[in-house]
Amino acid sequence: MSDDAILFTALTSLGFQVRVTQAYWEIIITVKHPTMEGREEDVKKTLEDPDEIRQSKSDESVYLFYRAEREKRWICAVSKRAGDEGFLITTYPTDAIKEGVQVWHK
Repeated sequence: MSDDAILFTALTSLGFQVRVTQAYWEIIITVKHPTMEGREEDVKKTLEDPDEIRQSKSDESVYLFYRAEREKRWICAVSKRAGDEGFLITTYPTDAIKEGVQVWHK
């Protein structure tokens, strides 16, 4: 698989497709958030079937997708939207939902 190969895509509840390349996933799991290694399917589920979506306070084209893992623990998948397409910025486990405008809720 080449570095720019698509690892997975996910159609979000907001109607745009998020893509994740193999190369960028490697950056996430080796540099940004190693705890997410092997959790590609969890991230895809978070993007496709979140419990809540918030819009970033600092960039209106960035959305934070949250999916509960257990009580007071969520997976957050952060993606940037450009029309009908988007890309994953980062993903991480969290114990708090960030501030920002709630744009979608299950």
